[in-house]
Formats: sequence, structure tokens, C-alpha cells
Amino acid sequence: MISEQFLIDIKLKRDKVEDFSKYPFCLNAIKSLDKLRLHPSVTYFVGENGSGKSTLLEAVAVAAGFNPEGGSKNFGFSTRNSHSNLSDYIRLSRGIKKPKDGFFLRAESFFNVATEIEALDEDDNPVAGPPIITYYGGQSLHEQSHGESFMSLLLKRFSGKSLYILDEPEAALSPSRQMTMLARMHQLVAEGCQFIIATHSPIVMAYPDAQIFVLGEQGIIETSYEDTEHYKITRQFLNNHTGMLATLLDQEPE
Repeated sequence: MISEQFLIDIKLKRDKVEDFSKYPFCLNAIKSLDKLRLHPSVTYFVGENGSGKSTLLEAVAVAAGFNPEGGSKNFGFSTRNSHSNLSDYIRLSRGIKKPKDGFFLRAESFFNVATEIEALDEDDNPVAGPPIITYYGGQSLHEQSHGESFMSLLLKRFSGKSLYILDEPEAALSPSRQMTMLARMHQLVAEGCQFIIATHSPIVMAYPDAQIFVLGEQGIIETSYEDTEHYKITRQFLNNHTGMLATLLDQEPE
């Protein structure tokens, strides 16, 4: 089932960019960006470190109204102002329907989101409703492992007809939990959700019929799953790990 599309495309306001030699516009992926059409259900940004995938994803999240450090649109805290100004230079085309909810997950700053939840729940307000942590399963995210806290977010907090922007979610997840994530994503897509995900994981990016954009020296190129470097290298390593290790470690295979 194809979800309702909340974000249709991303367009760089090229006429407003004064200098393409400055960061983040000097990145080939950003420099070549004109208009990028998103998949109605699942879109992936993949590429090497420094390719600009997280930078672009962050800009999309901020332009969509999310806090740069992550969380729902109700979060407005700032621990350290480290995001780029790319969000000021992109335009998001939106669908007719607005998402019921949404969340921007940054693996590197999810700890800060958990801290903010605890701080808000400690602020006694009898008319504010139930504690925020109730919507994350009821247990402090700091009292769980990184992976467990993310699974609480995915299984308890995420719901249908919503927009989810995830930056390297695999950082906290074992391979089996990454497969659990795919199964949960499938449920949420069937309930009308749209996902935009930056990832290195060949498991996470394996969602069927998704759109995969590779960001790199050649700009932004739409690629099939089997043609991604992540898939090819992982498959090659698993099929011949002894030979690969011998090459990497400069040893002769037995």
C-alpha cells in the first residue's frame, strides 16, 4: 500500500546561493541539486561519510518544522547549534494532506532528546496531561540501552499517517533489530506513513520498492538496491570473508 505523500520534492533555491565554494554548497551532492522527487513511502539517502546525506536530511527536517537536534515538532531545545544553514536554501513541495504526527531522529543526539523529555516531565503542570514518556512506553529512555530506547521510539511512539525522518538509525541497532525496524516500517507505511532515511546499512536500505539516492562525487544519483556499494561490498565480504580479510590484512588465505 502506498502512503499519502506529505513531502513531494526538495528544490534548491540556486538563485539565492551566493557562493557554491562555501560549505555546504561546495559538496557535490548539494552543488548539483536542483529538484529531487521523493518516494511517497520510503526514500533513502546513502553515501560515504562527508557526502552530504545527513546534511541534506537535516535540512529537510528543519525545513519541515522539526528541531535540528531531533524530536517531534513540539521540541524546541538546543544543546549545541551545529546544523548548517542549508534549510534556508531549500523549498519543500508538500502534499494536500498534512501528517498527523512526525519525528526527526538523529542517532547522535537522541540522548539529548531523552534528556529533554525528562526535563519536561519534571516540570509539574497539572493541566499538561500525562507525562511525555508515557508515549515512549513509560520507561525512562536513559534507563534503557541506546538500541532499546530507539525500539521504544519506533514501537511505542511512532503511529500512522505521519512523517518520519531518520538519520542513521542503524547506529543503535543490531542486525536482528534492524530487521525488526523494517517490519515496523512496513506496518507504518501501510498506515499511511512516509519515511526519509539516511543510512549506511544494507539491511535498513533493503525496504522493497523504495527510492534510493546515492550522494557522492557524481552528485545525486538514483540507484537500485543491488547496485549500491553498500550491498555489493557486504555481499562480497560475506561470500568470501577469508579472502577479503587476507587482502585487507595483507595475509595469504589458508
